[in-house]
Amino acid sequence: MQKVDAVIRKSLHSDVALINQVADYIVNSGGKRLRPALVLLSAGTFGHIEPRHHELAAVIELIHTSTLLHDDVVDESALRRGKATANTLFGNAASVLVGDFVYSRTFQMMVAVRNMRVMEVLSEATNTIAEGEVLQLLNVHDADITDEAYLKVIHYKTAKLFEAATRLGAIICNASEQDEAAMAEYGMRLGTAFQLIDDVLDLSGDSSEIGKNLGDDLAEGKPTLPLLFAMRNGNEVQRRTIRSAIEEGGLTELPAVIDAVKATGALDHVRQIAKTEAEAGCAAIAHLPDSPFRQALVQLAEFAVSRSF
Repeated sequence: MQKVDAVIRKSLHSDVALINQVADYIVNSGGKRLRPALVLLSAGTFGHIEPRHHELAAVIELIHTSTLLHDDVVDESALRRGKATANTLFGNAASVLVGDFVYSRTFQMMVAVRNMRVMEVLSEATNTIAEGEVLQLLNVHDADITDEAYLKVIHYKTAKLFEAATRLGAIICNASEQDEAAMAEYGMRLGTAFQLIDDVLDLSGDSSEIGKNLGDDLAEGKPTLPLLFAMRNGNEVQRRTIRSAIEEGGLTELPAVIDAVKATGALDHVRQIAKTEAEAGCAAIAHLPDSPFRQALVQLAEFAVSRSF
């Protein structure tokens, strides 16, 4: 991972001072680096980790970084990973344009790998992520969205990059089609579980631990799975409160909404769905040879569900 960070820093260098300034701030803001780790763990499961894996792991992280820069502008977020967002410090214009730079730089890095299959996977993933962003935008303030429609947003917006990360590790190591598909399923399931727990933490976490303000999604009028479950299973007052919070946005109703999701068992319900997804992901790769890498993937799935940040 230190080698991946070195690739990231080298790749983001520019003759334009503002790009370096914003990029350095983003890279130094921390983050779990889960997505690039998945590339390396997947590759290690099928063979040796080589410099080209570090390059692809960096590509995955930079795609993620560019989406965060754009997301924070769209969502008007002020805090990420416990620090001020780039748009808060440098302005929306700088964040969007540097996000474009980071995104386009990843395509230069993809081409340098000279593997058409890698290009196919990453181009499909980036396009799907963009579709997920637009779908999420369309669903804002919609209290009548179905669970299926919400999960589609998760699969497109979040889980697709997890899937691409694990798939790339298999591709570069010339894994069989069956093993590539298994690793891709693990990634998709892990990404889904990860986002579901993010939804739970948005309504129950400690802001100092999760690195963002509690209720951020609710403030933006985003209908998440805990909210949808609580609306279906709450009493009339709870249903009206949550519906109003989604449709109007803001945090006026946050304490009442948190009480409702706890009272209806919504948080435990969504945690269980996340646990089921993580277990299904682990089952998909259970047939692969045992190794420290595969064991780490299983541990990562367990962490994704049990984490408090």
